[in-house]
Parts: sequence; structure tokens; C-alpha cells
Amino acid sequence: MILHELISYDVLRLIWWGLLGILLIGFAVTDGFDLGTGTLLPFVARNDLERRVVINSVGPVWEGNQVWLILGGGAIFAAWPPLYAVSFSGFYLAMFAILFALILRPVGFKYRSKRESPAWRRNWDWALFIGSFVPALIFGVAVGNVLQGVPFRFDSDLRIFYDGTFFGLLNPFALLCGLVSVSMLIMHGGAWLVLKTQGDVRERARNYGSIAAIATIALFVLAGAYIWAFVDGYRIVGSIDPTGPSNPLVKSVEMGEGIWLGNYETYPWMMAAPILGIVAAFLAFILLRIRLEGLTVIVSGLSIVGIISTVGASMFPFILPSSLMPKASLTVWDASSSHLTLFIMLVVTAIFVPIILVYTTWVYRVLWGKVDEDEISGGKSHAY
Repeated sequence: MILHELISYDVLRLIWWGLLGILLIGFAVTDGFDLGTGTLLPFVARNDLERRVVINSVGPVWEGNQVWLILGGGAIFAAWPPLYAVSFSGFYLAMFAILFALILRPVGFKYRSKRESPAWRRNWDWALFIGSFVPALIFGVAVGNVLQGVPFRFDSDLRIFYDGTFFGLLNPFALLCGLVSVSMLIMHGGAWLVLKTQGDVRERARNYGSIAAIATIALFVLAGAYIWAFVDGYRIVGSIDPTGPSNPLVKSVEMGEGIWLGNYETYPWMMAAPILGIVAAFLAFILLRIRLEGLTVIVSGLSIVGIISTVGASMFPFILPSSLMPKASLTVWDASSSHLTLFIMLVVTAIFVPIILVYTTWVYRVLWGKVDEDEISGGKSHAY
């Protein structure tokens, strides 16, 4: 027996669908509080010292959190080549906007305190805000467009054609999903600041985080109602071979209202995902008010897990539906790399992801504790 045949092709496809979700969730939970903190920067900090406190709360860890974004992009490239080709070409301008915003963050972190000029520092503070708010919004907008279907098609030679525009991505439902993303990351960032800061900054973060938690629940429920009433879902008609070739055109797909909710009728246990998203956000609100700081970060992270898992559970087995040519929609069963490639990647992942987790845990343990205003104002070399 060839080694990679120890795990069947359909099981490997399913594993990599789950791993892709885990990597995206890992990015949202770890880098999410960075983005939420940056978005809150102009609102929770009223003077230069307070702004430095906020920046130092994420300064030592934000760069390491980016590894989940890199892993997610690498997994899409290697495990789901058609998904990479469609998303990175079709969403090119949106991706460029995200990258431009993300580039502002390291530059802002490094250069913000290099000069004493108030105008210099104020401009970099706004750069950090833009570098946090824009990715949070556009990631949500992208999810909203995926749920509605993306305007791409294949020809008979499986060449990809994308017929959409950047401004076409900014439709009402996609913007609603963008607001869900922004609110849940502000909730997460507020919980982080409450854990890492003291005094007025902590109290303002508590208030904004509480508001964001309630907004997350309201917007998430509203998005679910919008999907039920107005968004056409996708469903495979007939049978599909889970071990078949990666050719999206060999299946038939139908569209219709309410189809995205069908998985919850077929698999009632999937309801755990939206319930977790709502209940955890409400618990985050309660914990913020009663000042249980460490638990709040965990609970707000669980809300993010629930919200993102809801998208995956609703769409399964679809990964990227096509609004122009439904049969060209990419699914778990027809958009993956080869059996051997998925197996080799799984072995590599099994070796290196635990190393990343151990190292990340060690870093957070070393850097644990609240940011001290006296230490920052004293000009310590490690303070941003």
C-alpha cells in the first residue's frame, strides 16, 4: 500500500476543509484583538501616554499573530488551488486594500514614537486605526459576497473568468457582514484592553467592548434573517463523488431561498455554531460588566469561533459558490489538490502547527501582565 492511501481521498478533503476553517479562526481570534485594539485606539486613548499604553498592549505580539494569516493563505494555495485562483484574482482590489492597510500597521508601530511631534504621532495613530479597521471591514465584506455567490465562471478548458467589479462587492448584505466582523473584533479588542490595561483606558475599553458585544449579537441575528429572506443558497442536485476528480463542472447545482439553512435541518448539531456565537457574545457583555477580565477574552474568542463556524456549517460542502455559473461553484469534493499533495501537507501540518502553538503559548506567558504607564513614560527601550 502506498503511504498516502492510509487516509482516503474524501477524508483528506474533509480534513483540509476543517483545517482551513481552523486556520481562519486562528487568525480571527489571535490577530482579531490586534485589529480590534487598533480600531479602538482613537476612542479609548485621550492623550499620548494612553495611546502608547494601547499600542504597547499588542506591540509585542501582533507580529506573531500574523502567522495564522500566512498559514491560511498557504493552505488555500496548496490545498485548494481553484479557490486561490478565483479569490485572489477576483478580489484583487479588495486584497490590495487589505494588504495596504496591513502594511500601515508595522510601519505605524515602528515609526509612531520615533519623533516627539504631536502631528507626527497623531498621523501615525490614524494610520494604525485605518490599518485595523479596513481589514476588519473588508474581511467581513468578502464573507458576505461568498455567501451570495461570486461572479466567476469556467470555460470548457477550466480557464477562470471573473466578471465582477470592486464596487460590486460593496452591496448591502456584504456591508452588513462587514459590520458584523468589525463589531465582533471591537468586542474582542475591548476584552483584550480590559485585560492588559488599567485606569481610564480600561474603563473606556470596557464600555466600548460592551456596546460592541450587543452590536455583534444584533448584527449577527440581522444577517441571519437577511440570508433566510433574501439570499439564494446553493445545493448540489443529484450525487457527487467525494473521491472524484477536481473538476467543478461535472456536477449540477440549484439555487433558491433558504437553502443555506438546510444543513441545520439535516444536521441539527450544527446549530451549536450560531448558538455559540450569540451566547458567547452575550456572556462577553456580562463578564465585561462584572469585571472578570481573563475569562472575557476567552469568551469573546469563542463568539468569533461560533460566528465563523456558522458560515462554514451553512455553506458545506460549498467553499466558493458562483453566481454566474452555479455548476462551476467550488466545493470540498471538487476543488482540492491531489490525494498525495493533501497527505504530504497533512504530515507537515501535524509536525509544525504544534510547534507554532507551543511557541505562541510560551511568548504569551513571558509577556503576560498589564501594561505599566510608569514604565512607558520612563522611556524603556522596549516600549513603543
